[in-house]
Amino acid sequence: MSAAGKILYEKATRGAASAIDPPRVRRSAHLLLVEVADFSQLRRRLGVQRADLVAVDVAERVAAVLPGAMVGRVGRNLIEVSLSSEHADGADFAKRALQHAFLQPLLIDGEPHCLRLVIGGATALPGRLDEVSLVERAELALMDARDAPAELPAKATADREIGRELHAAIARDELFVHYQPKLHLRRQKIVSVEALIRWHHPQRGLVLPNDFIPHAERDGAIAAVTLWTVRQVIADQRVLIRNGYPLPVFINMAGALLSDASFIDEVIALIVNSGAKLGVEITETSVIGDPEGAIRHLQRLSDIGVVVTIDDYGAGLSSLAYLKQLPASELKIDKLFVTELTSTHRDPLIVRSTIDLAHALDMEVVAEGVETPASLALLSVMGCDMVQGYLISRPVALEALLAFLREDRHLAIAVAPRSPLERLAAVRARG
Repeated sequence: MSAAGKILYEKATRGAASAIDPPRVRRSAHLLLVEVADFSQLRRRLGVQRADLVAVDVAERVAAVLPGAMVGRVGRNLIEVSLSSEHADGADFAKRALQHAFLQPLLIDGEPHCLRLVIGGATALPGRLDEVSLVERAELALMDARDAPAELPAKATADREIGRELHAAIARDELFVHYQPKLHLRRQKIVSVEALIRWHHPQRGLVLPNDFIPHAERDGAIAAVTLWTVRQVIADQRVLIRNGYPLPVFINMAGALLSDASFIDEVIALIVNSGAKLGVEITETSVIGDPEGAIRHLQRLSDIGVVVTIDDYGAGLSSLAYLKQLPASELKIDKLFVTELTSTHRDPLIVRSTIDLAHALDMEVVAEGVETPASLALLSVMGCDMVQGYLISRPVALEALLAFLREDRHLAIAVAPRSPLERLAAVRARG
């Protein structure tokens, strides 16, 4: 087998020493290359380390669907499947079986995720097995499958359906909230959490905000979705308080809502009547449509104690004019800069200058997308106030958040930067 065919993970059943029978058995040999599509989005959802193991989860399901096959992980998002059959079109049968199997969500750490597979296959007829040629043809078929436009209309139809289904999803209680903690570096304490809405669709499985919030904005459902989130967060915050964790909870607010006076009135009434401690995260660009109205409404929220955070700073066209006008007390650096913090020369300069700018404007800084101890240590050296990311915790359900807080799991992570910081201080002391 070629280098591409080296098996990192395999499962063969029925006592088969090889899933490809010798040519003398007169069976056709088939090779499928199964690729997890949209892998970059999956990494953003799960984090780099967990996403790199998704191919193992996929391989397990593939092996269950094709029990006589040899299944191998040959890349971060690529699976190789070798099998044989008495039929020349066995590869097509296997491909259809896999596509059908992956219509059902895949459970990843207990959460359902709908994965889209791109599959390329090739067949060697009995007596004509040339492994090099078989791999090359399968790779060409995979390239063709990637470029195939046939799935685009189906996706567009699915997108329209998502927008139409959102109102019903609220009524059917299909939406739920996960929470991601923010760790204050100097205090080594969880000081707040961000509420991240999810949708458990009965057919599509887990649908994340990036996949449905744009449709909610376009189809006019965003106000209803956000109000549902505010009510749910208020209820969950009461549970946190009863358990001894009076943490502020931040919600994301779409730009279109910032100029909606009736929506703001309703949000303010919910907060004032409940006594909730909430924050809102907005992007700089969200105020561009109606700057005057957006700033006025944000000031109203700030006046009742709502903390305003500027989210995804640096991801768009950052404007100092808006930055100085917004009644914001926190600035969140986009993960685009944080994930590459230790591997590029420019990103540390951008992050450090952003931290200094925010501090000059009397704002605290949150770095999101923190996934490695090295990034955590560097951010601490730079004077970043708070961090958020998979190194601290993935977004989790309320019960899991309570367990995280009870067990002080953040403490082991918070201590991690000390060693490199102490070494850095020692170097500086030596001159």
